[in-house]
Amino acid sequence: MKIGHPADTSVTLAQATGQAAADTAKTQATPPAATPAKPDASAKVELSSTAATLLSTGAEFDAEKVARISKAIDDGSFKVNPEAIADKLIANAQELLSPKPR
Repeated sequence: MKIGHPADTSVTLAQATGQAAADTAKTQATPPAATPAKPDASAKVELSSTAATLLSTGAEFDAEKVARISKAIDDGSFKVNPEAIADKLIANAQELLSPKPR
């Protein structure tokens, strides 16, 4: 799982503190009409092998499972297992940090 490249996440101090957004909101009573951007003809999208595998498996969305979990959260019976979450985070970090075969 890639979060992003450091160059993609640069922000100014004003943006990080929300000051820029507050100043913009004060100066703009009505936002200008949004115009759709034209797609770049040279734009190219490549799927990772993991994404391609996930698409090819045909995994279905389990609406019943989502409904059960949602109901458990609503009625307060959903239990978070912090050990399982920690184990999976560590496994994901190890996978990301391990050398990849070329």
